[in-house]
Amino acid sequence: MRTLVVLAAAITFGTWGCATRTPDTPVSPPVVATQPVPPPAVKPVTPAPRTASKPATPAAKTPAPTARAPKPAAPRVAVAVPAGPSTLDLNALKERLKATKAIGVMTKISLKNKVDDLMDQFRLYYQGRSKVTMTELRQSYNLLMMKVLSLLQDDDPPLASAIVSSREAIWALLANPTSFATLQS
Repeated sequence: MRTLVVLAAAITFGTWGCATRTPDTPVSPPVVATQPVPPPAVKPVTPAPRTASKPATPAAKTPAPTARAPKPAAPRVAVAVPAGPSTLDLNALKERLKATKAIGVMTKISLKNKVDDLMDQFRLYYQGRSKVTMTELRQSYNLLMMKVLSLLQDDDPPLASAIVSSREAIWALLANPTSFATLQS
């Protein structure tokens, strides 16, 4: 409806440039972005039931129902989504990384060295011989995961998806001294 009003006004007031247009300059009609306007919500008004004991009063005018603005949307709440299967097969994930063709041999060797360095940092942290904090270890872990995912996302999406779904479970293994000790043996 609003589009029709704008077009009618444009035609009436000559804003399309018909009178002042030069012959060599093409003119396109103005672009009007419209959004559909939802119909207002109307709440039906029901009259209160009359009781027999009260005398009838003259009918009072009931106010006409008014259109109400739609209620603002409720804030979204983050819902925890399970990280994938209940058991994490770290060895299978490791084998899939070794077997993927999405990462070259030299890059795989470089990644293996970075993983070994990170594991050494965790080992020193748990032995109390490191000045690195758990927050810094988490940052190193996140950077390593982003590197691996950036290498896999285009050429091996299923493996990238498996790593994304296992990311928090792997961190939980690394961040717990007891479970980290089981990874070392």
